Amino acid sequence: MANKDYMLNNYKIIAEKFIDENKPAKAMSFYQKAYKSKGGSTDVELLLDMAVLYDELEDDKKAQKKYKEILDIDPNEARAYYGLAIIYDNKEDYDTAISYYKKAIELNPKYNKAYFFLANVYDETGDKDNAILNYKKAIDTNPSDFWAYVNLGVIYEERNKNHYAHELMKQALQIEPNNYKALFNMGVILKKLGQIEEAKEHYYSSINSNPYYPYSYLNLGVIYIEEKNYTKAADIFTQGIKYNNDATSLYYNRGCCYAQLTQTEKALKDIIKAVELYPELTDFMKQDKELDPIRPLKAYKELFE
Repeated sequence: MANKDYMLNNYKIIAEKFIDENKPAKAMSFYQKAYKSKGGSTDVELLLDMAVLYDELEDDKKAQKKYKEILDIDPNEARAYYGLAIIYDNKEDYDTAISYYKKAIELNPKYNKAYFFLANVYDETGDKDNAILNYKKAIDTNPSDFWAYVNLGVIYEERNKNHYAHELMKQALQIEPNNYKALFNMGVILKKLGQIEEAKEHYYSSINSNPYYPYSYLNLGVIYIEEKNYTKAADIFTQGIKYNNDATSLYYNRGCCYAQLTQTEKALKDIIKAVELYPELTDFMKQDKELDPIRPLKAYKELFE
């Protein structure tokens, strides 16, 4: 008996070693050996590890089978319901996912991840009231849940409850001070609160944290456009294009800046690039008064008239 237990545990240890080495297929081969060992098919922790790995390997059917095996052994295993919820969530079968998240929470009222992802489903499907409720529960069960603060703050910002949003984003940044997305969202909130210089600072910080996020450059540049500082705005958009050379909005807005600076050839070049990246922009571009300075150009007429 001891030898059988040893073999089961040994296979599990080897599988975990391959997990650490990012060799999931190798890991699964040893999990399967463990499963075939005496006691393996009723080892809930092993079955959970296998189900999670099958999910990571995008083998939904085998993952579901393992979760259901777990529930045959223990119908009150909240983690199995949560795992099933994740699978249906990824399939965008949100009604089924919601039912499984709720079952996991019913069995474990302190299940932070179940609250968070249930909130996320409601958020994605437009049920903001239930999203708020469950993000708050996620925070109650884990006061360090960074993304719960961020996502809840975004909902409040969308509803123009900007002081609530500000407090939530501030708490998020206390947890992760250099997270580009939280810094960006704080920039959005601060601008809406009229704190323009503070908003700029947060957009600059977001850019420093992640130069590959084009919306930080866009929002920062738009602030300078609103201040009629077209040269500074164009410089911001240029910096953004260096790291995001397929960002339509950066080319378009830089083109608008160049048009206002009467650098019409540069402006036309950027507008052509923006339209190449996103042809649906053409009709809007033709109505945009900021681009009036480039319309007399022969190349503009040939291309767009």
